[in-house]
Amino acid sequence: MNRVSIAGIGAFALITTVPFVSQIPGAASFWQSGSAIAQNLKIQPQLQLRLEAQKQVVAKDQQGQQKVSWQSLSGQAVVQPGDVLRYTLIGENKSDRQVKNLTLNQPIPQGMLYVLKSANITNNAKITYSIDGGRSFVENPTIKVTLPNGKVETKPAPASIYTHIRLLVPSVAAKTTVKATYQTQVR
Repeated sequence: MNRVSIAGIGAFALITTVPFVSQIPGAASFWQSGSAIAQNLKIQPQLQLRLEAQKQVVAKDQQGQQKVSWQSLSGQAVVQPGDVLRYTLIGENKSDRQVKNLTLNQPIPQGMLYVLKSANITNNAKITYSIDGGRSFVENPTIKVTLPNGKVETKPAPASIYTHIRLLVPSVAAKTTVKATYQTQVR
């Protein structure tokens, strides 16, 4: 009889815990993630994302002309202040369905400066930037600057305060790839 009552208490605890846990942010998605994935598996397009990093190498050729090449970084790569890194974000739609309204947010790593106007993306995507930690995004971030005479002007935001890049891709066709690149410089 003790076994039945312990099992009954355990079942009661589980039944009363599920509604409570579903109201806790984060815990609800943990509880529901298994069933949501199983239910949506067939209707969700499969997009595989990959991020690659390369270091800019500048050398002179035999004629004394500067040549720029890119060296892949992997593992525990060593970079120095002033080094330029190029990040390549590749999104491959492996499904038979089109992916619509894809949004990719990329933070600028700490200790790095975004290289202005270095972002490029395929598929007629829109590139926007954040200077407030990813809370808002605009195409051309600006700041208000108070001049010595007290007048306030709006100026383009300096590269040193860019925090994120957002890539808005209207659609990625089935079995195709979208590719974006941007550069940062080690502070």
